Amino acid sequence: MRHRLTPYFAGLLAIGLSQPLLAHEHDPEERLAVLTSYFAEDAIVGEPSIVDCTLSDGTETSCYAITVSGAPEDHSTGPWCPTNISQTGADAGGIWLDNGEVYEVDGPFISKLNEFYDDPIWELFNPETGEIRVTDTLEGCQAAARPDVDPEYNNYCVQCEVSFLTISTEQTYIFPVTPVFGDETYPVTDANGTGIAFSGARIDGPAPRDAILSAHTLAPFDDCGGHVNPHVGYHYHALTGCSTEVAAALADHAPIVGIALDGHMIHAQHDADGTEPTDLDECRGHSTEGLGYHYHANDPAANAILPCHKAATGCTLSGSDTTCDATTTIEIRGPGARRHD
Repeated sequence: MRHRLTPYFAGLLAIGLSQPLLAHEHDPEERLAVLTSYFAEDAIVGEPSIVDCTLSDGTETSCYAITVSGAPEDHSTGPWCPTNISQTGADAGGIWLDNGEVYEVDGPFISKLNEFYDDPIWELFNPETGEIRVTDTLEGCQAAARPDVDPEYNNYCVQCEVSFLTISTEQTYIFPVTPVFGDETYPVTDANGTGIAFSGARIDGPAPRDAILSAHTLAPFDDCGGHVNPHVGYHYHALTGCSTEVAAALADHAPIVGIALDGHMIHAQHDADGTEPTDLDECRGHSTEGLGYHYHANDPAANAILPCHKAATGCTLSGSDTTCDATTTIEIRGPGARRHD
């Protein structure tokens, strides 16, 4: 389900979060209520709040804290891996991002990975039956969806389901009430990711293709640009238009799709005319009258929804914890799980 809020509310929040000089004109509690209304139904767990926080540049300030379930509440997930190389078409599996392109992961794509990567070791299927080796259990997911892939799961299509998970994937996102710009940009980190979508799912940084491919595994994304790992649940590496969108206050401007960890809004890639703004900076942000500074999501093929943050960032924390000191990296991915998805 998608929500379309009135331009007034979208503009109110943009002023509060994207234009620090105007932030005093609207009460933070009022803006938090508006922000909460942007999320898909049932995406938020508990009551959002305003908390003390320390941003990545050491600034001590006030932040919004929003806890979500860790799975999208407005669209289905999957499919990811086809089960046989005979399965064709977009419905057979998900997508893969490489070489600046988006590829459909169907049976023929799996069968020709040795040609695609010019490496004869690639063979994710039984050549006699065409059956594709897929991690279809929690144990398989835990063994393959990690940087040091268990050798038993080399040459597998890695697929984790939300239903596999036995631990809570609730996460709390903490981002400043008023963005704090610095002299330089701020990186998208493995521990914290990029931000949160209004679906309630994490917007992550780039998928580590090198780690995935080095074990001759493929970890496709579904058509919404997301997949699952056993530590953070479902998360996006690309935004393709599946999740909840909110109309921007500026006519014909791209809708808002989420919030970055520095407190700025993330808009969809394209404006109403099908083009993206031409004045985006290195973090894919720009300022417009009525919206202030905000980002536009990157092309899905880029494998980087945002390359960086323009302002100091807050935290992504496990569960309902609201103690944020972003000067200390907090790893939420579990033992040994630097990244693999």
